Amino acid sequence: MIKVTLKDGSIIEAEKGSSILDVAKKISEGLARNATCGEVDGKVEDLRYILNSDCSLVIHTFKEDDLEGKKAYWHTTSHIMAQAVKRLFPNVKLAIGPAIENGFYYDFDVEKPFTDEDKAKIEEEMKKIIKEDLKIERFALPKKEALELMKDEPYKQELIGDLEEGEEISFYKQGEFTDLCAGPHLLNTGKIKTVKILSSSGAYWRGDEKNKMLQRIYAISFPKASMLEEYLNFLEEAKQRDHRKIGKDLEIFMTHKLVGAGLPMYLPNGATLRRILERYIQDKEIELRI
Repeated sequence: MIKVTLKDGSIIEAEKGSSILDVAKKISEGLARNATCGEVDGKVEDLRYILNSDCSLVIHTFKEDDLEGKKAYWHTTSHIMAQAVKRLFPNVKLAIGPAIENGFYYDFDVEKPFTDEDKAKIEEEMKKIIKEDLKIERFALPKKEALELMKDEPYKQELIGDLEEGEEISFYKQGEFTDLCAGPHLLNTGKIKTVKILSSSGAYWRGDEKNKMLQRIYAISFPKASMLEEYLNFLEEAKQRDHRKIGKDLEIFMTHKLVGAGLPMYLPNGATLRRILERYIQDKEIELRI
C-alpha cells in the first residue's frame, strides 16, 4: 500500500499501481465523475497516471477557482476542434491549440479564412465527436519516430525539432486523430458536454510577423449547458458596456481609418461632455486651494 496526502492534509491508503482516478473513486463517486486531472507532487497529470509510491495529490475539477481543472477540460476540447477541422478540411495543417484563461484556441494553416458557415459546420462536427465518446489515449515516442509520425504536419515537426534529444515526446489519440501534446487530457471525448465557437482571427505562427499568418479559432466548453448560457450572457453584457459601442451609440466620438482607430475624434456630444468634465475638475481644484 502507498500513502496519498490530499489537499486538506488528510492521508488515505491506496494500492500501489492505482491511478489518480482510482484514488478519486476511493474518496467519492461524485469526485471521480467530476475530476478532470490530478496534481502529483506539484506536477499536473492525467487521471490515468499511475501512483507507485507515497505522494501528495490534488484532484482537480471544473470549478470557478480551479484553473488547472478547467485547462484540462478546455485542452481536451481544443483537440476535438482540431479533429473536427481535419475531418471537414483534410488539407489543413495544424499548429497549436492551448487552453487559455477563458476557453481555448487552435491555429490552423488554411488557404483562406474560415467563414461563419465554416465555423458553424466545425461546431456541429465537434458535437458529433463528443457524441461518439471516443477513448483518448496517451503514448510517447522517441524523437525520430515522432518526426516520422508528424511528417505531414510541418508546424508539429518544427515543435518536435526544438525538443532536446532523449526528452519524452507525448501524443494523444482519439479515433482517427492524433496530436502532439504534453497534456493532460480527459479520458474520453464524451466528458465534454457543451461547446461554442466564439470567434476567429489571424495570428502569426509563434507570434512573429515574419512568419506565416494562420487562422485562429477561439471557443469554449462547459460541463453544463447552464454554465455556457451564463457565460454567453456575460459576454453580451460586456459588449453592451464596451466604450466603442457606447461612444458610437451616444455620438460621443468617431474613428476613421485615415487617422487611425486608436485616435478618437470628438463629436459635438463628446466635446460638450469633455468641457463639463474639465470645468468640474477645475472647480474642485479651486475648492482645494481655498
